[in-house]
Amino acid sequence: MTILVLAEHDNATLKLDTAKVVSAACAIGGDVHVLVVGHQCSAVAQSAQTLQGVSQVLVADNSVYEAHLAENISTLLVDLAPNYSHILAAASSFGKDAMPRVAALLDVAQLSEVIAIVNADTFVRPIYAGNALATVQSHDAIKVMTVRASAFDATAVGNNAALTTLDKVFEAKTQFVSQSLTVSARPELGNAGIIVSGGRGMGSGENFGMLEQLADKLGAAVGASRAAVDAGFVPNDLQVGQTGKIVAPNLYIAVGISGAIQHLAGMKDAKVIVAINKDPEAPIFQVADYGLEADLFDAVPELIASLG
Repeated sequence: MTILVLAEHDNATLKLDTAKVVSAACAIGGDVHVLVVGHQCSAVAQSAQTLQGVSQVLVADNSVYEAHLAENISTLLVDLAPNYSHILAAASSFGKDAMPRVAALLDVAQLSEVIAIVNADTFVRPIYAGNALATVQSHDAIKVMTVRASAFDATAVGNNAALTTLDKVFEAKTQFVSQSLTVSARPELGNAGIIVSGGRGMGSGENFGMLEQLADKLGAAVGASRAAVDAGFVPNDLQVGQTGKIVAPNLYIAVGISGAIQHLAGMKDAKVIVAINKDPEAPIFQVADYGLEADLFDAVPELIASLG
């Protein structure tokens, strides 16, 4: 039994989610290979080689893969698929783009958002916005899966896996035009140890400046509920929840967030949850480890001041 993990990266740095997916792959058992697809991505391949549990790193380095288009990456994965029993990727935008195409081309059922491994063909995944967990079994010869990275710890480093270069090139019919990147000095939301999130109670986008000050004091990332995003307070790349990013930081501070089920689905696995809300009946208090019933416009500035 051999498992293939699709690495996620920006052609320069390996994303932490890949190390977490490798942990899931190791829990399945068997040899674990990592596929690095990109352009001028040798540094990424070297990082993948250090991941514990990985026996081989496959590298497809070509200019046609520079933009990480799902169309040609999925074709490459399908070409490699007969050599593997499982193909895994993180349940990120990248993984959710590529893996359904792989599953469709292989004519198998995709297993999405896996959060636990029972055995090689049985897995646990959340349903109904995380309010129930389904244990599912797949009899497909090749199991195509996306893994919720927040449910697994990153595998350790210190390995020296073998490196194999692939010369297969699959050009896509689509063409990469451009992308707009949000540059921030704060940690990436999906990998942050501390997250400060705001909801509709913030009142406006300008008021999110308070949360940014608090985040800077704590070395935290800034997030938001869907209500705040829909209201135009902040861009949607900050959204935490069922239709946003799924996070599991060490500390999650929810400010002015009522706690709709869709939001809870994205952050309830945080180690410690702190809620600040003036409504004592807000659902967020039901999942919070610490709750402060107070006006956020009084509480947040006081908290910032106390942090010095």
